[in-house]
Amino acid sequence: MFEADGAAQPELPTAASVVGEAIYHAARFNTPCEQIVYFKASLLKLTAGLRFRHSEIEDEKTFDQAALDRVLSNCPRRGALVRMQASAWIPGYLLGPFRYDGTRPDDPSDIIAHEDRRELRGARLIAAWIDHWDARDANSLDSWLADPGSVRDGSPGHVVHYYLDTSDALGAAYGQAQVDERLGYSYIVDWGDIAVDLLTLGIPARPWDRHLGDPGHELFRNFDVHSFVPDEWKMQYPNPAFGRMTERDGAWMARTLARFTPEAIHALAALARFTDPSNTEYLAGVLEGRLAKILERYLTRLSPVGELRVEDRTRLCGVDWAEARAVRDSAHFRYVARFSKGGASPVETRGGGAICIGLPHVAEDGGPPDDSPERYVRVSIDDGVAKAPLLAYLYDLGPGRGYSLAGVERPDL
Repeated sequence: MFEADGAAQPELPTAASVVGEAIYHAARFNTPCEQIVYFKASLLKLTAGLRFRHSEIEDEKTFDQAALDRVLSNCPRRGALVRMQASAWIPGYLLGPFRYDGTRPDDPSDIIAHEDRRELRGARLIAAWIDHWDARDANSLDSWLADPGSVRDGSPGHVVHYYLDTSDALGAAYGQAQVDERLGYSYIVDWGDIAVDLLTLGIPARPWDRHLGDPGHELFRNFDVHSFVPDEWKMQYPNPAFGRMTERDGAWMARTLARFTPEAIHALAALARFTDPSNTEYLAGVLEGRLAKILERYLTRLSPVGELRVEDRTRLCGVDWAEARAVRDSAHFRYVARFSKGGASPVETRGGGAICIGLPHVAEDGGPPDDSPERYVRVSIDDGVAKAPLLAYLYDLGPGRGYSLAGVERPDL
């Protein structure tokens, strides 16, 4: 499928589609393959009798050469080539969008209410990062994939959930001035803001009352760093899953987003294929700056230590994502590891946030039986930056066998 830019923000909606979908995909969500393409308009050939309509309440209209020419007139060009976004068709039997609450009644595997799914609640941080203010049911799609050997809509198989259409991101506008200036800061109908305005007579200044956006980059509207507050970001109207995001959900997603290095972000910005190279640099800079604010907020309360694993049977190792992403100066990170049965262990730092802790055996020959609670060890890891430690629970398998990681807890203070 092909999608064109509008005349108001040339190159931005198509760029937002490609970059936004790539970011969701890199964060382990399912998305269609999106790319920017430039081609000769003469390559497009229309089948006779084509009809279209913009919505269910509108009458069908003829899509002829005149209609195509109107679409092409809004496309940016490079010489004789027009710019569009190309989207690969999603495989399988299409079932329609998913909801951000409840479950699919036609999918027996969908048993957890969507507003309680960590990946959907935590996705609020991705939406806030890229200013995806239109992250709603309609911009999703479920597809039934039959197992190999079955017919296309046959069984057995499974449902795959896709994120669609991030063209309303990176500062892309709604199209109505009074709404556009509040996107990212207030719902279209925001009863909380309305109540405050009534009580204060509208005197306090709102974020959208001051100049937003950076001079020279008005294309991106208010997609900037200085006015972005992760906790306060809002889409165009409440999302049931986003509204239920907990501190743990946010910290979990922040540890995922911490993997987006500056090099990766610049590569993502380059996918936009902007004609003006300064727009690519601006986009990369804003994405880096907004991500830094998210990491600062969500990697400094609950422990940011992740990627836990047992190495060489007797060492617990992991990555402190706050140190890896330089949320604080390295001098602030002072690691302390304590065991539940008393005593402490030195913490080896390997650079880049990597840490390891030695685990002395408690189950020697002739020691406690296999099902004894004495074989369990709890390790508390404090990095000196997060307000709360990480608790790792391990099971001692005995001499020559080492430890097994049994569980992880990130308590609040």
